[in-house]
Amino acid sequence: MRAIQITEAGGPDVLTPTELDDPVAGPGELLVEVAAAGVNFIDTYQREGVYPMALPYVPGMEGAGRVRSLGEGVEGFAVGDRVAWCEQLGSYAELVAVEAAKAVPVPDGVDDDVAVGALLQGMTAHFLVNDTYPVQPGDDVLVHAAAGGVGLLLTQLATARGARVIATVSTPEKAELARGAGAADVIDYTAEDDLAGAVRALTGGTGVAVAYDSVGRTTFDASLDSLRVRGMLVLFGAASGPVPPVDPQRLNRGGSLYLTRPTLFHHVATPEALRTRAAAVYHAVADGSLDVRIGHRYPLAEARSAHEDLHARRTTGKVLLQP
Repeated sequence: MRAIQITEAGGPDVLTPTELDDPVAGPGELLVEVAAAGVNFIDTYQREGVYPMALPYVPGMEGAGRVRSLGEGVEGFAVGDRVAWCEQLGSYAELVAVEAAKAVPVPDGVDDDVAVGALLQGMTAHFLVNDTYPVQPGDDVLVHAAAGGVGLLLTQLATARGARVIATVSTPEKAELARGAGAADVIDYTAEDDLAGAVRALTGGTGVAVAYDSVGRTTFDASLDSLRVRGMLVLFGAASGPVPPVDPQRLNRGGSLYLTRPTLFHHVATPEALRTRAAAVYHAVADGSLDVRIGHRYPLAEARSAHEDLHARRTTGKVLLQP
């Protein structure tokens, strides 16, 4: 099969197109023909060595496709079923062996590209607004990188819960995307010397109830300074790099603030939890209440370009590789 392999940690240039032996479905696994693989920031953290990986390996945690064969003991799936997954390393390939416990059925009416775009990022947005900070009607909510894959979905879900979303973006095109997703106000952070001040000005000086921050190092201080008393900073990514250590006393000075660093996988820790949350997201997609934007598609062999564009913030919506 054709695949992308990494033999050493480094920049996008270590993503090497290659030919590998076809995988085989082991006990409890599905062998799946990959129709589309998702490109996510966790892939870049693993590639760079921020999250150390055993080498060599095929990157990619997320994808969708059709079941080719079943391993011993698999129940609930059949050859030909359409499935998606978001926690299976090796997805930058034509074939991948997926643990059945980590696969979810893709309903009719949701195509493969959207199935990928809605899964990891859709479930992330879902737990952020429903579990980490349950957004309430009338809340002022700050969403960084609002034109990204998670950002667009977060904006839609928070708006649907009655919040007023203040979005940050870096270009006029991204501003229009954020507004289209429901953002009430949009800030071009590249044009602001005082980002927190701009956010506070939009809230009458009070600050936001919650800041959803996937950017990390370059936005962290502004996110904290944008919060109202007893507000919450939800740091769920580090696109600009990891945040330096924080003195907890700073949370006190800011107004008894909350700081959390959640991850999806603790919210889908069992097959039942995974399938329930995935079904809720796919239902919202199928009934039209959640629009998943597929922003960029790259051939599998151009994984390097996909990572370069993601790093440079040239992408919007979901980024896919297609074998």
